[in-house]
Amino acid sequence: MLTALQQMDIHLLKRQGHSVREISRRTGYARNTVRAILRTSGLRTPQVRARASRLEPYHEYLRLRHTETGLSAVRLLDEIRPQGYAGGIHMVRRFVATLTSAQKQAKRATVRYETGPGEQAQADWKHVGQFTDQTGRPVTISAFVMVLSFSRAVFVRFTTSMQLPVLIECHREAFHFFGGLPASILYDNMKQVRLSPSRWNPAFLDFAGHCGFTPKTHQPYRPRTKGKVERAIRYLDDNFLKGRSFVDLADLNAQGLHWCRHTANQRVHATTRQKPEALLEEERPKLAPVSALRPYAVSVRRTVDAEGLVAYGGSRYSVPPEHVGVKVAVIAEGGRIFIRLGEVVIADHLPAAKPRACVTLPAHLEAMWQRTVRKTTSERHGPPPRCVVSFETEVEHRSLDVYAEVAG
Repeated sequence: MLTALQQMDIHLLKRQGHSVREISRRTGYARNTVRAILRTSGLRTPQVRARASRLEPYHEYLRLRHTETGLSAVRLLDEIRPQGYAGGIHMVRRFVATLTSAQKQAKRATVRYETGPGEQAQADWKHVGQFTDQTGRPVTISAFVMVLSFSRAVFVRFTTSMQLPVLIECHREAFHFFGGLPASILYDNMKQVRLSPSRWNPAFLDFAGHCGFTPKTHQPYRPRTKGKVERAIRYLDDNFLKGRSFVDLADLNAQGLHWCRHTANQRVHATTRQKPEALLEEERPKLAPVSALRPYAVSVRRTVDAEGLVAYGGSRYSVPPEHVGVKVAVIAEGGRIFIRLGEVVIADHLPAAKPRACVTLPAHLEAMWQRTVRKTTSERHGPPPRCVVSFETEVEHRSLDVYAEVAG
């Protein structure tokens, strides 16, 4: 069969007025071939003769077994030979390769899911890096990113902890930044949200119920279902973080908010073809008002360590030393850190001004010092004796001659 270009040459020679004999002489093709090409108005395509494959009767069985079990071509060959297959392994391998390719394409395929105003947000963490503070200690910084799915408006906050109280505070700041909160928020399977595939974190569910939004998580191994926040994280890394320097965490957060307001939310988005800030004005009336949110106290359980300190939010806070080893509740409320034992507040602190700080009260230090001094004094004098030996009666001194007489 002649190629498309060769057939076009024959038609061109005919339009130039050449006869079939002349076209045959010039091209070298048989006159019958030339006539057959000229009789068709378009290009002739080769007819592929379908050949029956010895593996074809087993296609459905192989497709089902490979989908269910992922068996190799060798294992599948062992199963279809008793059924009558007389071919070789290479044919089975080629067929299994087509099945594997189709499965990979199906996994990569993602349907873009658009939501209406106020219906959904997506949130995730990004690891920024590990840095060294003024004292030489390493500090790990992470970024909390939330994106409103309709407007693509972005909020970011940088933290030194990803614990639940910090995550909750990040949510509250994001709601105030957007001017409201959506009906649902989509997460990956982070431990602060889900303890296991079948079990939610009850503390986070309590916060979600308090605020009135529905938490959702994407399917395991399918992170593309929250692609909006994934793309926002890549944009944050490339457009904001790379090549910049920051004085401290406060400076990083200040510049991050400025970037959100004046860059990320003012650019023309590649998908919506509109500025997120403009769409946010349209979306904001559909968000639940922040003013309706009641104060929410975040409480976590901690054990007082041997130094009379409680770890919370990356820093430590003092309590009276008599509570060493006791489990207490730490509550962040109204700009204060309260430490409770049952219903009694045993310590009240201002939040730490910087990460890894040690916040103490003078009374707690004095009490700990007094307990330490008593312990040290006790150890210096040694433990109490096991028994008492009294030497009140004077011991009689005898002459050695007495013993000599007894022996003789």
